[in-house]
Amino acid sequence: MSDASGSEGEEYEVEKIIERRVRKGKTEYLIKWKGYDNEEDNTWEPQENLDCEDKIVDFEKNRKLTEAKDSEKDKESKAAGSKGEKRKSEAAGKKEEPKEKKKKEKDDNKPRGFARGLTAERIIGATNDPGELFFLIKWKGSDEADLVPAKEANVKIPQIVIKFYEERLNWYDTKDGDD
Repeated sequence: MSDASGSEGEEYEVEKIIERRVRKGKTEYLIKWKGYDNEEDNTWEPQENLDCEDKIVDFEKNRKLTEAKDSEKDKESKAAGSKGEKRKSEAAGKKEEPKEKKKKEKDDNKPRGFARGLTAERIIGATNDPGELFFLIKWKGSDEADLVPAKEANVKIPQIVIKFYEERLNWYDTKDGDD
């Protein structure tokens, strides 16, 4: 009934499991920790980090029951719709949260950078936030900009990279006596 994933070996007790998701093929659960009442303290934890098999089993059982009820309601509403009643659009019957998840999944699967097949217009900025130098590139015919690794940009659009650096180059005139 605890999670021993703390860096100092601290043990935290799981009060309840709130939600489930799959990220990169691994199941994660949104955990409400015992003694932590703020919603901000809830964390997503991979299943292998959790030591509360009984709560996971209970959560999965309830989730399957809820899904079964939802599918039963869907069948009933479809049957009612075929009897001459007006049907609601599918989007109206669903929660907003799955829409957000679907949009995120679409964004994750969308090609980025040079994979989009667009021509680079200019480099807007640079960052090394993920630990590697990236350029924020504006594409011709698109309002979206993408972060592209500098190594890739240096090879594929060297003239635009040079122009980016030249625009930011500062020259100083050093004469004898002017320090």
